[in-house]
Amino acid sequence: MKLGIVGLPNVGKSTLFNSLTKAGAESANYPFCTIDPNVGVVAVPDFRLGLLADMYTSRKITPAVIEFVDIAGLVKGASKGEGLGNQFLANIREVDAIVHVVRCFQNDNIVHVDGSIDPLRDIETINLELIFSDLEILERRIAKTSKGAFNDKTLAKELTALKSMKAYLEDGNLAITYETDDEDEEAFLHSLNLLTAKPVIFAANVAEDDLADDGENNPYVREVRQFAAGQGSEVFVICAQIEQEIAELEDDEKKMFLEDLGLKESGLDKLIKASYKLLGLISYLTAGEQETRAWTIKKGTKAPAAAGKIHTDFERGFIRAEVVNYQDLLDAGSYAAAKEKGLVGLEGKEYVVKDGDVILFRFNV
Repeated sequence: MKLGIVGLPNVGKSTLFNSLTKAGAESANYPFCTIDPNVGVVAVPDFRLGLLADMYTSRKITPAVIEFVDIAGLVKGASKGEGLGNQFLANIREVDAIVHVVRCFQNDNIVHVDGSIDPLRDIETINLELIFSDLEILERRIAKTSKGAFNDKTLAKELTALKSMKAYLEDGNLAITYETDDEDEEAFLHSLNLLTAKPVIFAANVAEDDLADDGENNPYVREVRQFAAGQGSEVFVICAQIEQEIAELEDDEKKMFLEDLGLKESGLDKLIKASYKLLGLISYLTAGEQETRAWTIKKGTKAPAAAGKIHTDFERGFIRAEVVNYQDLLDAGSYAAAKEKGLVGLEGKEYVVKDGDVILFRFNV
């Protein structure tokens, strides 16, 4: 999974990236200190892996990972070359979802690029730049498709879809809210990889005082939540400055620090939950003496496709999957004991993998 972190300059974007990845992206109180996208890979915390690894005395634990891309702050006119221009836009096209950091705190010492705090205006600024960029893509594609559409039914249909989407965006809408009953049209528009078609998670960056009640009393956060609900987006409340402090602590210190703040989980945990929910992802597990590992798949994935995540041969030569829920396995004390109790199911090609399944795949190539 690849997430792109975007936001206006000085909203706490690079501070958040630093705390999430400890990758040390420069964060400074002026626009465009992030010129090249910074990339960091973060392990997805999963307590199940340690428990299974202990049971199997595994030599290695491999968690699922998320790749974060910190993309340069933008300003009005970025799609036309203002600030860093289109440089950042190409980087966003590569991600699965966008984490949009929105400033919901007052601090006279940190300048706002537009001079005041207004999260909805900030969101609109970035959305407009993404829309303008998508319109540019659509215009080029329309010009190219028009040439052959007279003699080609498929191209004629694509041209209609392109013009329909263009008109929709010109009204200020995002591609992600565009609806069509035509599966071919939907697949074609999806293939365009439009920026405004990407799912969005809003990171409401608040002051430390607003963390304990999850921003409930912060009017800016309420605005962001209301806006996100209309877009089908996720929102999580974070204090980027506190996250940076948490990132420097050891695990046991981290837990105490969070408790002192009245928090149950870190911003990273919140973001990972929001990402998995938004993208419809789950993890299944494999365990053995060699390695205990988490594999990320889409909800609804059937056993052969899940096996293909490990190796294409597993999918090609799939025979069956031996499946046990991780909690049932731990309660039984061993795989053999779980099998004796009838907790291990033998599943075929139609089995839909569930979150927390521990699976042994049988295959023959």
